[in-house]
Amino acid sequence: MAYERLRQTKASLQPNKQSGLNSLRTRRALRVGTRSVERVDASLAQRLEHAEATNKQLREAIDMLPQGVVVLDREGRYVLWNQQYADIYKKSADLFEIGVRLEDTLKIGVARGDYPEAKGREEQWVAERIAKLYQPKDRHEQWISDGRCILIDERLTSDGGVVGLRVDISELKEREASFRMLFEANPVPMFVARKDNKTILSANAAALRHYGFKREELPTRTLFDLHHPDDHIHLDRLYAARPEEFAGQTWRHLKSDATSIDVAIYASSITQGNVPAILFAAIDITERKAAEAKVAYLAHHDALTGLANRVFLRKGLDELLLTRKRSGTGLAVLCIDLDNFKVVNDSMGHAAGDSLLQQLAQRIQDSLRKDDIAARLGGDEFAVVLANTNEGVEVSSVAQRIIDVLRQPFEIADQMVNVTASIGIALCPSDGDTAEALLKNADLALYQAKDDGKGCFRYFEAAMNVRVMARRKIESDLHQAFLNGTLEIHYQPLVSLNSGDVSGFEALLRWPHAERGFIPPSEFIPIAEECGLIAPITDFVLQRACHDAMSWPKKARLAVNMSPQRFRIGNVFQAVSDALRNSGLEPDRLELEITEALLLENSESVLSILHAIRGLGVRISMDDFGTGYSSLSYLRMFPFDKIKIDGSFVRGIGFGNESQAIIRAIMGLGSSLGMTITAEGIETESEQEFLRAVGCDEGQGFLYSKARPVGEVPQILDALCNQSQFHLL
Repeated sequence: MAYERLRQTKASLQPNKQSGLNSLRTRRALRVGTRSVERVDASLAQRLEHAEATNKQLREAIDMLPQGVVVLDREGRYVLWNQQYADIYKKSADLFEIGVRLEDTLKIGVARGDYPEAKGREEQWVAERIAKLYQPKDRHEQWISDGRCILIDERLTSDGGVVGLRVDISELKEREASFRMLFEANPVPMFVARKDNKTILSANAAALRHYGFKREELPTRTLFDLHHPDDHIHLDRLYAARPEEFAGQTWRHLKSDATSIDVAIYASSITQGNVPAILFAAIDITERKAAEAKVAYLAHHDALTGLANRVFLRKGLDELLLTRKRSGTGLAVLCIDLDNFKVVNDSMGHAAGDSLLQQLAQRIQDSLRKDDIAARLGGDEFAVVLANTNEGVEVSSVAQRIIDVLRQPFEIADQMVNVTASIGIALCPSDGDTAEALLKNADLALYQAKDDGKGCFRYFEAAMNVRVMARRKIESDLHQAFLNGTLEIHYQPLVSLNSGDVSGFEALLRWPHAERGFIPPSEFIPIAEECGLIAPITDFVLQRACHDAMSWPKKARLAVNMSPQRFRIGNVFQAVSDALRNSGLEPDRLELEITEALLLENSESVLSILHAIRGLGVRISMDDFGTGYSSLSYLRMFPFDKIKIDGSFVRGIGFGNESQAIIRAIMGLGSSLGMTITAEGIETESEQEFLRAVGCDEGQGFLYSKARPVGEVPQILDALCNQSQFHLL
C-alpha cells in the first residue's frame, strides 16, 4: 500500500502546462516525497530481512522433525517441504520445486513405478489420491517401490491449502506382519472382535474356510451373528476380562449357511489399533458330539431320510394317544405312498431313488407343524401323525398340501423327475383308538386313494374292507384265469403307410372276466407284476403268439411286448429261444417291443441279453419312444430295428405344431439311423396323411382295426387288402 500511495503521489506531481511548476512550493514537495520513499524502503528492507530469518528458523524447525512435512497451496502446488519428506520420497525428490503440482509428481512417479499399488490402474490411483488430498478424512497408508509403508495424515488450511505429515511405519508393519503370519497360518479358526460392541475385526484363513465367510463380510458381523441365539445371554461373561473362566466349555456357532456347529472357545484380551479387543480360538467339536448322539439317533430314525422310523412312530403315537385320553383332543394318522416310485427307482437306479426319497422326506417334514410326526415306514411308504386336531378341514388341508408339494418336480442327477403321492387318512377316535388300528385303517384308505386314480387322499370308511377283499378276489381270479387258460391274445394290425399292406400284428393280452367282462390290461397287468404272475403270463403270450403267426402270410411279422419286470425275473433269452423252436417261427418275423425304462436299470446286463436275442435274428423295437427320460442316449447304446412313436404325439398332430415338430425330428433321427418308424394310435385320415407325408413307415390304430381275436385275423387281412382307403372296422 505504501508503494501504491507513492505512485499516486508521483502521478499527482507530473508537469502541468497550465500551472507554475517552477514555483518554490513544488520543489519543496518533491524533496519531502523523496525522503518519505527512502524511509518506506528502509522499513520494507527490515521486514524482508526479518521474514527471511523467520522462514529460515521455520525450515530448520521442520527439518528437525522426524516426520516428513509438506505444505501445498490451494491448487496443490508445492510451497514448503522438509528434508525428511524428501528422504521418504527420495526417488521423486528431484521433482520437488516450489510451484510444481503434487499431481504432476505423482503421475511421473507412477510412470517410473514408484507406487506399486498403482500398477494396472494408474489413472484411477492418481485420481483417488488427489481426492483424498482435498477431502481428508482418516489417515491412510501408501506403499512405495522400495518396500516401505508410509502413513499419510493431511489437513486443509483456512485458505484451502494442505498441510501433510508423512511417517515411515515400515517397522511397525513388519511386526504386524509377523503377528498376522502366526495368526493367519494357524490351523485353528481364530477371530479378533471388539470388546464394546462385539464387532468382528478380523478372522484367519482357517476361520474363513471353516465357517464359509468372505473376508469382506466380516465388518458387518458381530459375535451375536457368530453364536447361536441360545448363547447370546452368556456372551458378556464369555468375553469378559477373564474369559478363561469359560475355557473349554461347549458353545454353538453358526456358519455362513446357518449350519450350527459345537465349539470349544479359548479367549484372551488384546488391543488392536488402540481398541480393546478379544482374541479367541474356536475348536470345532461337532464330530465328537455327533458321534456321541449318533447311536441314540439311529435307534429311532431312518438312516436315509432322517425321519422317525417305525419304532419311534409307534412310540410317539402311543404317547399322543395317552395325552388324547386326558385332554380329549383328536389326532389323525396319514399313510403316504408314491404312485410311481418303482418306475423311477428301476429306471434311474437306486442312487437316484435314494435322492428322491430324501428330498421327498424333507418336503413332507416342511409341510408339518412342530408337534406333528413324520416317519418313513420303509421303501416309499411314509406316515404322518397330526397331533391335537379335531377338524377334518384342517386334516384335509395338510393332506392336500403334502400332495401339492410332492407334485412339484424333483431335480435328480441333472434331470427333473415328476412323481405323485396318494394318502390314506384315519381319524382318532372315530377310526380307532390304538396305534395298530389307526395305521391299519389309514393303510386301507391309502389303497382306496390309489384305486381312485392316485395323486389324491381318502378318509377311511368301513366299506374299504370290502374293497380290499374285492382286490384280493381279482388277484385270485387272475390266477385261476391263467391256470384255466381263459386269458386271450388279440391282434392289432401294423400297416405300411406307403403300400397299404399289412406288415404284421402286435399281440395284446385280454382277460374276459366272467362277471366284469373284459378287464383292462392297465388294471390286471400291475396285479400280475405284484403277485408274481408276469413271467408265466409273458411266456404264455410269447409261445401262443408265435404259434398263431405260423398261420399268417410269410411277410407278416409278430410284435410281442416284454415288460421290464420280465427281464428282472431272468431267463428271457431262453424263453424266446424256446418259443421260436417250439413254434417253428422264423426269428426274423418276431419283434420284441421294450420300453426305455428297461435300459435305465442295469443297462449293461440288459444290453447283453438284447444282443444275444438279436443274434438269433429277432428284431428289437423301442416302444413309446419319446415319453421317457433319455430316449436319444439309448439309441446310441443299442441298434434298434424299429422306433414306435407314442400315441400321445400322434393325437397331438391336430392341436398344434409341437407334436408335428417332434414327429418330424423322430423321423429324421430314424432315417439317419436306418430304423423303421411306426406310429401308434392313428385314428383319423388326417393323422395318417400327415404321417405318410413326413415319411413314416408304418401305422397302427383304430383307423385300421381294433385288436381282434386270432380267428378274425384273416378277416382283417382281407378287409385291409381289398380297400384303397382305410376305415375303422
